[in-house]
Amino acid sequence: MSMTTIGQFILLILASLFLLVSVEKKVLASQPSTEPSLRLFIVGDSTASNYPPSAAPRAGWGQVLQGFLNDRVAVVNAAASGRSSKSFIAEQRLEKVLNSLAPGDYLFIQFGHNDAKPDVERHTDPFTTYQEYLSIYINGAREKGAIPILLTPVNRRNFDANGKLKLTHGDYPAAMIQLGEKLNVPVIDLGAKSQVLFEEWGEEGTKQLFLWLKPGEHPNYPEGVEDNTHFCETGAREVAKLVVEGIRELALPLAAYLK
Repeated sequence: MSMTTIGQFILLILASLFLLVSVEKKVLASQPSTEPSLRLFIVGDSTASNYPPSAAPRAGWGQVLQGFLNDRVAVVNAAASGRSSKSFIAEQRLEKVLNSLAPGDYLFIQFGHNDAKPDVERHTDPFTTYQEYLSIYINGAREKGAIPILLTPVNRRNFDANGKLKLTHGDYPAAMIQLGEKLNVPVIDLGAKSQVLFEEWGEEGTKQLFLWLKPGEHPNYPEGVEDNTHFCETGAREVAKLVVEGIRELALPLAAYLK
């Protein structure tokens, strides 16, 4: 084979490879991206937070919310046990979330369980400091081009003699709703929704939603547990359904990403 023929053969191979790579690039470009289109950040307390396997079956509603959304949304759950709207900021947790927010992201804000605690690190007053701290979350999200959503605190399992739920969050839910109206922020009234849900399940039935275990029933709680604040996995999913219901009722663009 002459040198000219060899050269032509090499050029033919290179041209074929170039064509193959070009076609592959076009095929990949035509395929839909699997990267999330937006992110949903959650800030809040233990009722929403994630838990390790060592705490199972304890779970927060934010821990299971991804299961109700398609893969075009990524849930980033920054909720943390024991935090109030005040202490979450003081520990610079909000700052980290805001630094990660991008235009079009959502920030779901649920506080109230620990704002009523008497210690100075967490306590806020419903119609003054509570609203002031919540405003920091709202304004911070908007400055980043993100969409803030308020969620009133989910109820505890606390029934009266007539089977009606005792509401233990005082004025915090009303203060949050008032602030939402003032600042034009959508509110999912998780407090009201959970009241209906828990009364439907009843005093005995709601033990299946909360972290109620008999001694020896689960290896993580050998002595059993009777927790009227935190959910088991079943309860976390039921409360997450209420959040999804609220997303649909508000007709948020996020609803297009629900399964």
